[in-house]
Amino acid sequence: MLSSLLNWRSSLALAAIVIVIGTIFYSDFLAKKIAGDEKQKIEQWLQAAKDINSPNTASTNLASKILTENSVGIPMITVTEKDSILDHYNLDLTKVHADENYLRLKLKEFKKTYPPIVWKNPLNPNEINLVYYGESTLLKEIKYFPLIQLLIVSLFIIITLIAINTRNKSAQNQVWVGMAKETAHQLGTPLSSLQGWVEILKEKAENKQVAIEMSKDVERLKLVSERFGKIGSTPQLEEADVMNQIEQMVNYIKRRSPEKVHFSITHTNNKITTQINPPLFDWVIENLLKNALDAMEGHGSVSININEDPTHVMIDISDTGKGISKKNIQHVFTPGFTTKKRGWGLGLSLSKRIIEQYHKGSLFVKHSELGKGTTFRVILKK
Repeated sequence: MLSSLLNWRSSLALAAIVIVIGTIFYSDFLAKKIAGDEKQKIEQWLQAAKDINSPNTASTNLASKILTENSVGIPMITVTEKDSILDHYNLDLTKVHADENYLRLKLKEFKKTYPPIVWKNPLNPNEINLVYYGESTLLKEIKYFPLIQLLIVSLFIIITLIAINTRNKSAQNQVWVGMAKETAHQLGTPLSSLQGWVEILKEKAENKQVAIEMSKDVERLKLVSERFGKIGSTPQLEEADVMNQIEQMVNYIKRRSPEKVHFSITHTNNKITTQINPPLFDWVIENLLKNALDAMEGHGSVSININEDPTHVMIDISDTGKGISKKNIQHVFTPGFTTKKRGWGLGLSLSKRIIEQYHKGSLFVKHSELGKGTTFRVILKK
């Protein structure tokens, strides 16, 4: 059990999580250390300023150096006890001159960031000033680094998952294509033999009617074989009347469905043409109609509504069957998924592939309600 869970995908995700968590803790440690160092620099800077301005202390090169170097990059604002701004350092002078509220806003921000450092004026010991300071550019970069790294790792994981999913789908598609072509190949030999037997039966008058019916079934098998053979190949699209194709398929299914099932077709135009591959398009309509019949279990109604706009043709196939539960709607086009006692669960999956990959359209569940029925929608580009 443990070995199945610890595959390379989970190990990769775990390693990424450990790296990010470790980086966050280490960055937080560095940020606190830098913040402490910056506070110490400001205190040293204030002491150097005090020493230089004090009448009792001679100016030294060390104090001047500290005064010059320790304030670099750390934004500061000096105020009186009554909050009057005395001076500021390392702020954007362009914004200071352009906006009179800029210093007040920065002071408010600094007050929320760190507590002030008390500074007594060496020229007037009774005057107490407060120095508020913010974060340096380096400290901000350290704090934001874990977030940037988290974003990069997240993108890496997402790209990896997409690549894995694409590879799995590609492998899955190759399996279905291989199965379809092999099925077409296996059907070829017995079909040729059956055609020969049909011709022999036709030679005798008493077998003529039987031979005619068998010939229809053989032609049907040839059509099925042709459909399977087209899977995986780039089909040739041609201008065709969608209305005519659907009516032919409805009539074919109607003759083979129970008498208590009612079929109806509504449309906005007697002729709606678009680019399709007739054998494959017929297969899609047949699959959707058979799916509707299975859902109704011998009684109900199937309605086909065909609409068009300047750019698309919309085909809605509705039934009054048992419907699809919400948890199953997202799985109905998954290869192998089926709620029936028989079948491979490939019909809707292949139909979606035919419409979306070969016809550049879309096939989806428009609406479904348990106990009331389901509507599938096919959209084709005109």
